[in-house]
Amino acid sequence: MIAIIPIAFVAGAASALMFASMVSGALISVPLLYLAPLPLMVAALGWGPLCAAIGGIAAAIGLGIIFGLSYCTAFAVGVALPAWWLGYLSLLGRPAAANNPPTADSAVLEWYPAGRILLWIGLFAVIITTGMLRTLGSDAPTITETLRASVTTLLQEAGAAPTEREIDALITIAPIAAAMVTMMILTLNLWLAAKITATSGRLHRPWPDLKSTALPPRTLAVLCVAIAFCFSGGLPAIQARIIAAALMVAYAFTGFAVLHTLTLALKHRKLWLSCTYAVVLMFSWPLLVMAILGLVDAIFRIRQRYLRPPLPAS
Repeated sequence: MIAIIPIAFVAGAASALMFASMVSGALISVPLLYLAPLPLMVAALGWGPLCAAIGGIAAAIGLGIIFGLSYCTAFAVGVALPAWWLGYLSLLGRPAAANNPPTADSAVLEWYPAGRILLWIGLFAVIITTGMLRTLGSDAPTITETLRASVTTLLQEAGAAPTEREIDALITIAPIAAAMVTMMILTLNLWLAAKITATSGRLHRPWPDLKSTALPPRTLAVLCVAIAFCFSGGLPAIQARIIAAALMVAYAFTGFAVLHTLTLALKHRKLWLSCTYAVVLMFSWPLLVMAILGLVDAIFRIRQRYLRPPLPAS
């Protein structure tokens, strides 16, 4: 345990410095803030969740001493806690069930499913986005008016003259966009951390088969309930939009898994997949197409039908 303490402090210091860079207001602070969980996630996957916990606690205390309780809380909830918990789940394994014999890659363990890790990432995205909104006010009218003032100021500084309808649309979209961005950032950080530790040989588990990533069946019911509450009013509607946005991004990720499965036999597969990812990065709307693909797979089991061996000829 003593050997991991220096690594924990280094990871915590790096994460805290990246998080605190937003104080400078420089443009480079945006990607640094987004990648703040990465050092702690690398520590969790490479040296164990305890290493990430020690580094996260030390970094949160340091930020609290220097910048105050608000920075300490924001770092602990938005960076340290997700890094520790997602690292812990990624390394969580149990003996393979008798009816599910282990493969050469999984040895004698079956690992925590990637789909359930996606759900945990979605939960953290909801918690972080909700916490950000609650700093603007304790009720829906206060949050809406604060967002309206902020959006109006930003657009006026950019030289735009928005109409009331445009401002209302941006206010409605803002929590949805925040949840989606947070979901994608946490997922990207975990994937990068796993790649780094796997490349260095410190990832103490086999690389998962991401093509088989699937969300639990009850997730679809939760999404339907969240969409229904989106048409209500007040805080329940705002909260429902955040939950629905996070789950739609989760289904978009499973949509990519479906795409990787359906293109297995395709010629120039890597080129087509690269073009797809490039289009998604350039435009935001294709992400909705991938979410629909993930939803269709959840309902009709496209991957199972595609991978099912053909029936022998009679």
